[in-house]
Amino acid sequence: MNEQRWFHRRGELRRDGWESVVDATTPGWQHTGIRIAEIIDGDHLALEGAALERIVVPLVGSFTVTHRHHLGEEETQLQGRPSVFAGPTDVLYLPAGTTAEIRGRGRVAVAEAPTTERRPWRYIAAAETPVELRGRGASSRQVHNFGTPQALDAARLIVCEVITPAENWSSYPPHKHDEHVPGHESRLEEIYYFESAPARTAAASADEGAAFGMFSTYASPAGEIDTNAMVRTGDIALVPYGYHGPAVAAPGYDLYYLNVMAGPDPERAWLISDDPAHAWVRDSWDGQELDPRLPFTNDSRKAGADD
Repeated sequence: MNEQRWFHRRGELRRDGWESVVDATTPGWQHTGIRIAEIIDGDHLALEGAALERIVVPLVGSFTVTHRHHLGEEETQLQGRPSVFAGPTDVLYLPAGTTAEIRGRGRVAVAEAPTTERRPWRYIAAAETPVELRGRGASSRQVHNFGTPQALDAARLIVCEVITPAENWSSYPPHKHDEHVPGHESRLEEIYYFESAPARTAAASADEGAAFGMFSTYASPAGEIDTNAMVRTGDIALVPYGYHGPAVAAPGYDLYYLNVMAGPDPERAWLISDDPAHAWVRDSWDGQELDPRLPFTNDSRKAGADD
């Protein structure tokens, strides 16, 4: 029952033309939201002008977003990308009270957080996205920090995406952010949206639909949680509290996830506490090399497909 509450397979949260929706109507959920949809030419999806700030993230494909807010009406083209494993994408931040329509072709995510505070809308080009190569050795991964406090002036939202090469571990060491300890830890709900695909060096016979990774959560003093799941494209894990990680890319398959975070603290900050039993692992990275498969870019994905 615990896993059924906090982990959802692709399509289980289908609603109103969206493949998946997490929002304030989701039991036990209040600070974050996400919407995932497949759009084909000629279709559009509407975003109501609610007390929500949002970031529109092309997963696969390109989109046009018409958005109306307190500054007027704008139309923004999102060039997008051919795959979530093709490096960063351009994204669009929409302030609270914005209505919008999304048109195009492909798969799109909309990250959300309830707020009445208004910030300026902003287009962030892929070339502007801070790309962080985090960890070392088998814990090497690539992080796109387009929606973090250092990159975006948002009211509540903290959003990033992570690419983990096949056989590597990310969201590791296991960590938590469910207590307000100024300067040390912040309270943040977190959503993980996953995709997986055969690695760039996978055999031509590799089945994309079979691609998978693993993801775990476990209890902290803030609450009981226990998720141990095979994750595939379209799956969503909710982390209301507790230690979370690792997210592991299975041999032969790369793993992607989009993280959406927000919480009740007065400061918008991502501050974490490692599980003390595993915190020593960070020091073990000293002297190890970064995984040479990083960074993932559009060019590197094409090169891998041709090898």
